[in-house]
Amino acid sequence: MSKTTIKNPILWADIPDVDPIRVGDTYYMVSTSMHVMPGCPIMKSKDLLNWEIVNYVYDILEDNDSHNLMNGKNIYGKGSWAASLREHKGLYYVCFSSNDMQRFYIFRTDDIEKGKWQRSVINGIFHDPSLLFDEERVFVIYGNGDIFITELTADVTGIKPDGLNQLLLETKREGIGLRCEGCHAYKINGYYYLLFIEWPLHGNQRRREVCYRSTELLGPYERKIVLDDNMDYCNHGVAQGGIIDTTDQSWYALLFQDHDAVGRIPFVLPVRWVNDWPMMGIDGKAPEHFEVDLPYTPSNPLVISDDFDYKENQLALNWQWNHNPDHRFWSVTVREGFLRLTTGNVVNSVLEARNTLTQRTEGPACKGSVRIDLSNMKPGDHAGLIALQNTFGTVGIQVNTNGEKNVIMCINNGEGFEQRIEKVPYVYNWIDLKIEFNFENSLDKAHFFYSIDGETWNKIGCTLEMKYTLDHFMGYRIGLFNYASQETGGYADFDYFHYEKSIVGNDKPVR
Repeated sequence: MSKTTIKNPILWADIPDVDPIRVGDTYYMVSTSMHVMPGCPIMKSKDLLNWEIVNYVYDILEDNDSHNLMNGKNIYGKGSWAASLREHKGLYYVCFSSNDMQRFYIFRTDDIEKGKWQRSVINGIFHDPSLLFDEERVFVIYGNGDIFITELTADVTGIKPDGLNQLLLETKREGIGLRCEGCHAYKINGYYYLLFIEWPLHGNQRRREVCYRSTELLGPYERKIVLDDNMDYCNHGVAQGGIIDTTDQSWYALLFQDHDAVGRIPFVLPVRWVNDWPMMGIDGKAPEHFEVDLPYTPSNPLVISDDFDYKENQLALNWQWNHNPDHRFWSVTVREGFLRLTTGNVVNSVLEARNTLTQRTEGPACKGSVRIDLSNMKPGDHAGLIALQNTFGTVGIQVNTNGEKNVIMCINNGEGFEQRIEKVPYVYNWIDLKIEFNFENSLDKAHFFYSIDGETWNKIGCTLEMKYTLDHFMGYRIGLFNYASQETGGYADFDYFHYEKSIVGNDKPVR
């Protein structure tokens, strides 16, 4: 069998809280998606290195003001957290909690790649849950510090009446700032294994991966640190995730590491069983590269260019909306070869704008550009590109009350509204816009440009000092937006979105 060289990180993009499974010779994983829709991306791989999006668990999670970005409400940093993915007897299950809804969601399907997911809802928060199928019983194990176990019905749609529902174990307290969370539960060779992330207050003070194990479901459990390494990056520990085996019984872990503005990025590590403990890495270190006995299998890229040449009004899976979209006000078919964003409500800020269409950014550097037809924008409209996080930056066209256009570059003024850094009068009906991102060594800077012809670029505004903040809890995304501040009904037509992932200091794309 040919081998694949794993090079960490496997994806230099925001794919946090990864949970992998293997079905036959195919690997799947789910990750946190919070406030972007559709949500809970399902990614697929044959070699553990190359991953592509094949499905989402839901199109929208809830239909209310907060999820719809209406009446000043939002779910930034909320929505779906830390999903668990499992396969059992030909059915696939995903579960997670939503802090804003105070609910626990369970979805299931018989076709993980193409199928629709059936949904069940349980009131209450099951923090960072993990499903565990144990013979004919199914449990959810969850919590932060104090870890609980609740038995579910056989069809995994609700809590089993009179079933097991209790405190399972109390994880270490002394010298720990963030006690164990992010549970991943397994039953392997007669042991129950619970994997967690924790954050010590003393010593190196970085997050690490911890394992609790027992031969009995209800314990007692013993504990071991199975990985404590930061790959020499900012003392950010590689931790939180799951383990999977291959068809030849080799084992690997998928974990993530905080990489500041670009987000939380996934790593693959070898797992060696030592006295029945899953020890991760090589000699206690997370390796930059190593070989796996799996055939190299290229996949579709995570972030794509798009000429918006669609036959149906359905976008590529790489795109996600910021909150729930309003499908009345966007189209890729009403004008062939264009994405049309029509203003449907009046708002005060780009963070309140519905139908902002986003993709992830990628390290070490990347750039995205668009060409927009401005002919049908109305006074007060603002359309363009955004580097999206709480500390955002935008470059775009704003139409004033007299119908005059200006290129403007803005940043968050500290209260979620645009602070205009530079304004340049503009008389044309077409414009090209570009944002360049640099995440190398946590430089975390973005630069903004406009062009009349797409060839000669003019820098505008200031350099954005990108910051990962917990109120959004998501790595920077690049987004296409159009919103109204005075009247609705105007629209901007995006001719294309062009994307490149680059090596820093070299304009040659990686892909």
